[in-house]
Amino acid sequence: MSQIEILLPKMGESVAEATIIKWLKNEGDRVEADEPIVEIATDKVDSEVPAPEAGILVKRLVNEGDVVKVGQPIAQVGNAAGGAAPAPAVAAAAPKATAAPATTNGQAPQASAAGAPVQRTGPTGKFYSPLVRNIAQSEGISLDELENIAGSGQGGRVTKKDILDYLPNRGTATAAPVVAAAPAPPPAPAATPAPATTAVKPVAPKVMPGPGDEVLEMDRMRKLIADHMVMSKSTSPHVTSFVEADVTNLVMWRDKVKGAFEKREGEKLTFTPIFIMAIAQAIKEMPMINVQVDGYNIIKKKDINIGMAAALPSGNLIVPVIRNADQLNLVGLARKVNDLANRARENKLQPDEISGGTYTVTNVGTFGNVLGTPVINQPQVAIMATGAIRKKPAVIETPAGDLIGIRHMMFLSHSYDHRVVDGALGGRFVRRVADILEGWSLDQPF
Repeated sequence: MSQIEILLPKMGESVAEATIIKWLKNEGDRVEADEPIVEIATDKVDSEVPAPEAGILVKRLVNEGDVVKVGQPIAQVGNAAGGAAPAPAVAAAAPKATAAPATTNGQAPQASAAGAPVQRTGPTGKFYSPLVRNIAQSEGISLDELENIAGSGQGGRVTKKDILDYLPNRGTATAAPVVAAAPAPPPAPAATPAPATTAVKPVAPKVMPGPGDEVLEMDRMRKLIADHMVMSKSTSPHVTSFVEADVTNLVMWRDKVKGAFEKREGEKLTFTPIFIMAIAQAIKEMPMINVQVDGYNIIKKKDINIGMAAALPSGNLIVPVIRNADQLNLVGLARKVNDLANRARENKLQPDEISGGTYTVTNVGTFGNVLGTPVINQPQVAIMATGAIRKKPAVIETPAGDLIGIRHMMFLSHSYDHRVVDGALGGRFVRRVADILEGWSLDQPF
């Protein structure tokens, strides 16, 4: 019986390791080609690693709870064929769509103050994986505090899920009631000023459910989204500019060509690829929107990778990324948008497809919303929301004078990081996107 080694697959441009969550097959079990054999988790997605070919799971080389490097052997699969053993096989991960938004370079939310490095093994002999230690350090969790977290992993080991579940309730039992102090007498004329007080991190109020209320615990993805949004608002001073665009020609053009487009290309033509095309063109003209911030350094991104926020059946949100969007024509963008949106709903996105974004668009008009104030998807510095297209009376300027007519109007909302994007650039950018959409020709080819 020849054997092959299954290696932990590459799961994203910045992912170097993953945690073994659960083995789906035991040693000696028969596995089919592309059948999942183990569940893994990274900071970006939860994934299932499939068998590269049919055979017998001869040996599991790692245990549940272990942190494994990309390219490291995790299992051996044998088949009935003879001859020399083939080269190690790298399985392709098939992730469930439970990633943080991403997102977008997919980095885990960071705490405002990092703690001291956590040792690999605690006083009680508990082992802590590199992933758990990194989260503990970024959240300021000490080794003593880690020791008191109940672990659900093998041998009581603290897993990533355990520490993430612990964070929202951390310290709630230690809050002391505030006692009103008696009024102080007026200070003497020569009194020295009181020393400055130390800033205290605000603590969310404790909410007590009432009779008949239902308490629903956030799932892992919703917790990550919540942390990511709070981090974004505390990192970037948000400013939002609004523009109302007359997209009558665009609506009329799409109504005219969408049937022929679908017949020729086999793809539905929605407004989303058109919006992305306009945004990509505006970014090429104003590349300082396509930047990231590292301390006091501005990183000007070479590629234009546009993320599109997509709602999942679970009610959560994921942001698949269209890479090099400026290099695709309308047909290519339509294919990408439809493919990513469909696979997002089916939980079939690959890890690389939800990372590396440099700008994000969210279509709030899908839900009938006129406009919104989107939150920046860190580490990006801007995001645009496209509102619902509605018929409205509007002033039409003609050489013969102004007229009142029924026009298709929509709002564009542009939120940007005021650390590096001022109102002039942020406002000009959204205005330029509106101009591109308003200037759409009725004779535009596709």
